[in-house]
Amino acid sequence: MPRMEDIQVVVMMGGVGSRLGSMVADCPKPLLPVGDRPFFEYELILLKAAGLRRFLFCTGYLSSGIEDHFGSGERFGVSIEYQRDSVSEDDKAALLGTGGALRHAYPKLDEDFMLVYADSFMDIDYREVVCRYYDAKRNGALSLMTLLHNGGRFDKSNVIYTDSLKLYDKMNATPDMDYIDYGVNMFSRSVLDGYDDGDIFDLSDIQHALSLKGALEGLVVRKRFYEIGRPDPYREFIAYAGDRFDTPHKAAFLDRDGVLNEIVYNEDTEQLDSPLRVSELKLLPGAAEAVRTLKANGYYVFVVTNQPAAAKGKTDPGSLWDINKKLIELIPEIDEVFMCLHHPKGDARSTERNLIGPCSCRKPGTGMIDEACARYAVDRSSSFMAGDSFTDIECGRTAGLKTVFIGDYKCDVCSRLRFVKPDIVTDTLAAAVDRLI
Repeated sequence: MPRMEDIQVVVMMGGVGSRLGSMVADCPKPLLPVGDRPFFEYELILLKAAGLRRFLFCTGYLSSGIEDHFGSGERFGVSIEYQRDSVSEDDKAALLGTGGALRHAYPKLDEDFMLVYADSFMDIDYREVVCRYYDAKRNGALSLMTLLHNGGRFDKSNVIYTDSLKLYDKMNATPDMDYIDYGVNMFSRSVLDGYDDGDIFDLSDIQHALSLKGALEGLVVRKRFYEIGRPDPYREFIAYAGDRFDTPHKAAFLDRDGVLNEIVYNEDTEQLDSPLRVSELKLLPGAAEAVRTLKANGYYVFVVTNQPAAAKGKTDPGSLWDINKKLIELIPEIDEVFMCLHHPKGDARSTERNLIGPCSCRKPGTGMIDEACARYAVDRSSSFMAGDSFTDIECGRTAGLKTVFIGDYKCDVCSRLRFVKPDIVTDTLAAAVDRLI
């Protein structure tokens, strides 16, 4: 799995937005105002928070406005290149289609790249997208498509998915299609090799053909997308963004193992350990109810968990994401799981060498909390961190949160915290929530 900062993100920005009428007469869709910033800046927040730094903007209609606003990307903390997908920036007839625009950018494409659309807000774990793509590539896949269980909610469903992606067909819907393409994709550049520069075609043509060959991997995500191609969804996103990004909320930051689920016995090491497979995930009594109580009282609920097992060669990153997905299935009120896969020393058995070394996200570092606060408006003064280790308490304290220690508060924990006690010490998360609320 490559480092996130090394992944190229191609952003499709050439669309005209004809369904928005006069709203885009002199303003391209990515720059439509939402609160105090243009629409695409909200998506850029998510991409940057995930560690993505290298961008190629494929522009077309009114491209100069996009280039003037985003520039080199320096003021956003990223690097941006540009590729226009039309002969003239205001010539609607010259647009090449999504596939043609990407083929036009071929000389600037990495061997493998992520692709997103600038008229959509897609709230997912981008690190998992990268991990799953490279796992699938080792098994012959040439692309990964994110999917949402749709049931006709957001446009027509266009994917047949059971335990894997069976068919993608944007043009010919069938009754057994219950998923929809979400809008985040990974590609091998080789999928464009059969086309010439200037060809007009859609990326959906390529993805349909790949699905027929079994070369299109599917990754199911759970949060809805917001697409602003029409006035009503645009207004809906304005309301959503105002609440999420501009209205501070209190938040509960929860360690995972020992707080929400049981720690398990690892027979290989003969030590207590985190779950390494989905079957080992067992919730602690009262944990789900405690999370539901927090949500009912207006808290965001974020899980922040150190999971270095892949860096130590005990398992693979995909298995760790599978466990988190199961946790959310058991406790759907969890808003987000933030996971640090790194370990400073790792193990010689690990094949994930990029996960070994220093990082800012591993607790007691505050990287995961800082990422959550970048992605959501969090009032730290009314939020708390709960965990069963001194690293959790030190992390929460450094991040400016109240702290809750779960479990047996012994002298070694006290000394490591320099004899400054957590705000609350209690046996279980449920008991802590009772005291907090």
